[in-house]
This record gives sequence, structure tokens and C-alpha cells, in this order.
Amino acid sequence: MKTKREKHQPKFTVQMTWPQFERIFPDEEACKNYLFSHRWPEGVKCPRCGKSETVYKIALPWKWECANKDCRKGNAYRFSLIAGTIFENTKYPLRTWFWVLFLILTSKKGISALQIHRMIESGSYSTAFYMCHRLRAAMNDPEFRQLMGIVEIDETYMGGRDANRHWDKKRHIRGTGDKIPVIGAIARKGNVVCQMIEHADMPTMHRFVNRVVDKDKVELVATDEHSGYQYLARWQELPHETVNHRGGEYVRGLVHTNTMESFWSLLKRGIVGTYHNVSKKYLPLYLAEFSFRFNNRHEPDIFGKAIAGC
Repeated sequence: MKTKREKHQPKFTVQMTWPQFERIFPDEEACKNYLFSHRWPEGVKCPRCGKSETVYKIALPWKWECANKDCRKGNAYRFSLIAGTIFENTKYPLRTWFWVLFLILTSKKGISALQIHRMIESGSYSTAFYMCHRLRAAMNDPEFRQLMGIVEIDETYMGGRDANRHWDKKRHIRGTGDKIPVIGAIARKGNVVCQMIEHADMPTMHRFVNRVVDKDKVELVATDEHSGYQYLARWQELPHETVNHRGGEYVRGLVHTNTMESFWSLLKRGIVGTYHNVSKKYLPLYLAEFSFRFNNRHEPDIFGKAIAGC
């Protein structure tokens, strides 16, 4: 029987802690063993041809050669443990990379490159910035599955208000004309998918819905009253319902976009509170970071899953 205090304790999935990180990765050799086991769980594969039967170990530590004639020029193709990963061609040890990844994954609203720069004592801020973006680029889902069940779709706009800008930086554009549109979809109690778009128009939104929603297994597609979602039922043959936010309607039975809006809230709090400003060029990488953390919030080994994608 749980006490009243125990019932009100926050629920979360226990993931790797800092003492565990120190115990699992005491040195560079431990990091290499960890990367090996997560990159090649079924045996070493050539980064070029993807075959394992033509790969053999050589005398040098953590190096192999591939005898496949299709991926070599002259001598056998030689590769190392980090060949073909985001850790390739970098001077920083794996343990530093693992530390930065641990900090990113354990910070719910992200951690800035400047803070990373302070903590790892990198040579320059640009080095920390580069490391963070390479890790974000690896945070993708290679086994993407279309959303099913009840799916919420919503759009948001990234960028500050023109009224809050300094007088010499005002653009005098009303509404969302100078902001970056982002569209997202989320399955109730499931995964989220989001991407930056150029224009929040009907063709763009319909293409996004067609890509991320499983038409055969979706039960309901809930959106707001945006005109870009019109004709989802007619053209896409989806069970589509809307809520009228402008009319003060936010929930009507199962029809609402509150789950998607909670993700937008988390994303914007991270960008405003942690990063302060995100350019259009790098916004997709930040979307990948927040989506990866959200989709793996119930994954105890989120660190191992991230390493496997590197």
C-alpha cells in the first residue's frame, strides 16, 4: 500500500546516472569496448561494403581490413573502430565525446555549447559547438514507423516577436511572416515527428501527414482549425476532426492537440531558456535532439541507443 507521499512522487524512467557513467567508462579502452558492442553487436562489418565475411583482424589494436575487391583500391581496405562514425577525424578522445552526449541526453531542455565548452575545457567555443551538432545529427530513428492510433498534428512558429526586437532590428512584419514554421505529429502516449517547413500551406501539410500517418491503423487525426488541414478526410481519406482554438474550444471528447502542444512548450522553453537563439540553418538539428529525447523518455538505455546511431 503506497503512502500519500509516494503516490505524488514524480514518475520517470531510471536512466544512466553520473556515478554509473564514471563506473562504466573509467578510461578510453572501456569506451572503445562499449562502442564496439553497440556498433557491431553481430560482428565487425566493413563501413564501405557492409559485409562481415570479408573482414579480418590485423595486428594493430582496434583495426581491421576488408578483402572485398569492390571497396578497395590496390591493397585491402583498412578501417578502425571509429571509421564511418561521427567520432572519425577528431582529436578528442571517445570519453570526452561520451561525456558530452551524456550531458545532452540528461538535460531535459538541452545544454548550450557554451556550457559544454566550460565543462570539457575545449580549446574554443566552436569546438564544443561542432561536437554538439555532430551528436545531434546522429540522433535519428533509422527504423521510422508511421504513427497510428489517435494522432495529433499541429504547427508552430520559431522566432521572437517583432515588438520585442531592438529598434534597429525590427522588420515591421505582422503575424508570423518572419518566423520559421515547424509542423509536428504525435501519437497519443507514443512518438513525435517534427520537421521545419518553408511554408505552412495546404500542399506542404498534406505531404507531411501522408508521410507520417499510417492510414490503415490510424483511428483519429486531431488538428486545430488551420486551413492547411482542410480536406484531410476527403483527399487523404483520414478520420479527421478539428478543435476551434479561435472560438475558445480546446477539448471536445478525444479531439484535442494538447499532447503536441506540450511538446512545443518543451521545445520552446529549451530554445528560449537554454539556447536563446537558434538559426534556421541549425534548427533541424535541435528538432532531432528534442524529438530523440522525447521518443526515448521511457528507454532505460537511451545512451546506448544514441551510441548505436553514431
